[in-house]
Amino acid sequence: MGALAKEEIISFDTRRMIKKIIYPLIALLTVFSANAQNGIQPLKISASRRGFETADGKPFFWLGDTGWLLFVKLNRQETIRYLDTRKQQGFNVVQVMVVHDVKRAVNQYGDSALLHNDVSLPVITPGNNPDHATEYDFWDHVEFVVDEAAKRGIYMALVPVWGANVKAKWVNGSQAKAYATFLAERFKNKRNVIWLNGGDIHGTVSPEVWNTIGSTLKEKDPAHLVTFHPFGRHTSSRWFHHAPWLDFNMFQSGHRTYAQDTSRGESHYAEDSWRYVLEDLAKKPLKPTLDGEPSYEGIPYGLHDTTQPYWNANEVRRFGYWGVFAGGAGFTYGHNAVMQFYRPEDKDRAYGARKFWTAAMNDSAATQMQYLRRLMETVAVANWQEAQAMVLNNGMRYERVSAASGNGYALFYTYTGKKFMVQLGKLKDKQLQASWYDPRTGTYTAIGVIANSGRRMFEPPGEPHEGNDWVLVLKSANEGK
Repeated sequence: MGALAKEEIISFDTRRMIKKIIYPLIALLTVFSANAQNGIQPLKISASRRGFETADGKPFFWLGDTGWLLFVKLNRQETIRYLDTRKQQGFNVVQVMVVHDVKRAVNQYGDSALLHNDVSLPVITPGNNPDHATEYDFWDHVEFVVDEAAKRGIYMALVPVWGANVKAKWVNGSQAKAYATFLAERFKNKRNVIWLNGGDIHGTVSPEVWNTIGSTLKEKDPAHLVTFHPFGRHTSSRWFHHAPWLDFNMFQSGHRTYAQDTSRGESHYAEDSWRYVLEDLAKKPLKPTLDGEPSYEGIPYGLHDTTQPYWNANEVRRFGYWGVFAGGAGFTYGHNAVMQFYRPEDKDRAYGARKFWTAAMNDSAATQMQYLRRLMETVAVANWQEAQAMVLNNGMRYERVSAASGNGYALFYTYTGKKFMVQLGKLKDKQLQASWYDPRTGTYTAIGVIANSGRRMFEPPGEPHEGNDWVLVLKSANEGK
């Protein structure tokens, strides 16, 4: 069904009456998509309260991609191409806007999401026709994408309505409640759904709307996790940490360099993404946190000035390892061209995108993020501990060496590859297996067995410079015996 003509518009009163018929039909549709959901488990907060695990207790490291405009910019064939590529690259979460713009909520098939630009009036047609016949609608397409992601082991982190719409007063409290109820009822049986309330917005902007959406989703759909995607260089914990609906925190470290971060009056950390993790984990009760939007690959410093340098793969890796080693439960990657799915037919491009999304999917950092996930899946993240005291005479900014430890392991990330001193003895074993891990290739270079005592200088391979980043991996020499 395409965009509605005037004579096709159904009155509000009529729609209220037929909801009694349509909502049961929605429930019946879950029967047809059940097979797509069988291979994936819902997520929950881990027992340590620091991370995630699947319903059957397996640890889950969040490696996300920002596919913000996926539902409206790609058709089904393009969607499959995108999901297949991201699965192959190791991504297991995709962050998507359900409604980016209430006034232009139309997908590639001409299907409108809303009636009268009102989120409380989703345009629904009975049935779900996979061949896109007249019964097919916007929400059927969203469901198709969610199911296809589930087949590939990918979770869909859904933003109900982007923050700019609420800031513009296009969504009020009563509309928000009706809309969140609809979403919860429609997608509560989808095991791979996560709810991202907000959307690049301060929690102080219409907090009643955000609390209404969050509490309604949690009440109607208690099985799915809920968080809040905040404005740049902020974290959800500053407004909603104690909200009963907020299961974990999310921060947006943002796109500004140290030199560009000149704001006053608020706690902004520029490129020090690790500081948001420390801020969140210091709050009680303990909740997991992660960087849900760092600087994107292929976007200008500060976003808007295309004469500035563009963030590259080296810098993206640094954001990832800094945040995770500080205790983050995962990391979300982003690419300028992919998040907007920039295409040859697009008349404009946001933030000076330099290539089309199909080519950008294979840019360097996109292919390298899987190595962060692989590394973290080899250690007991649930036992993570802050280990910065093990790094002696640590540097500032780009010279900082990030450290994390747990039962039987310690990890140290250097962005520049300069040598650094480690205080050993924190781990229990008398001997440790030491190696260098390459964030660009996911390969190890053995150092050998070392004594777990005293101080030791470690010198990474290669000449020191920004982007010659390495992870020193120390593990019990008895591991696996």
